[in-house]
Amino acid sequence: MTKIKICGLRRDEDVEMVNACKPNYIGFVFAKKSKRYITPEMALELVAKLSPKIKVVGVFVNEEPEIVGDLLTKGIIGIAQLHGQEDEGYIASLRQFTNKPIWKAFRIDTDDDIQKAIHSSADCILLDNGGGGTGTAFDWQLASAVNRPYFLAGGLGASNVANALGQISPYGVDVSSNVETNGVKDSLKVKAFIDAVRNMKEDSHG
Repeated sequence: MTKIKICGLRRDEDVEMVNACKPNYIGFVFAKKSKRYITPEMALELVAKLSPKIKVVGVFVNEEPEIVGDLLTKGIIGIAQLHGQEDEGYIASLRQFTNKPIWKAFRIDTDDDIQKAIHSSADCILLDNGGGGTGTAFDWQLASAVNRPYFLAGGLGASNVANALGQISPYGVDVSSNVETNGVKDSLKVKAFIDAVRNMKEDSHG
């Protein structure tokens, strides 16, 4: 079954929502320039209210490896997702601080972008729209060349995720802006997205 990640949680209401809908992963954004930014202290408070069955991903943009490693070591997050220009050297540096999973996001415009993603040393890769954070999708057929587990992101919502999963077979799907209304997570949109993924026949996406 395709895994589901709801990214950009910020409020107690968001945690209540995911506890009810039960995605596999949730994401906290630690990039200060993001409108979904939360502090480690806020994340700790939210994690205390989160179902232990839901895995916590921290999203970072060009953050110091020591800071990322500290959040992983303290158990505030269980996985680090890198969304900036972090290269192989950065990933190697981060592994000196932690043995927790490291995910790397790649902005996909061309086949060359796909090849870079395939050869990443990250434990898992995430394929996003070339613009990043625009709520729009890239050409999903580019992902058909990927021969390792990956998350599909960028422009996914309840209205099109089944179409995406009918074309390609990601390990998981990641959504944020398209399950929001007026900048906050919308419980109806979150539930509709999760239902759309889980109602797909298992044999249609592996």
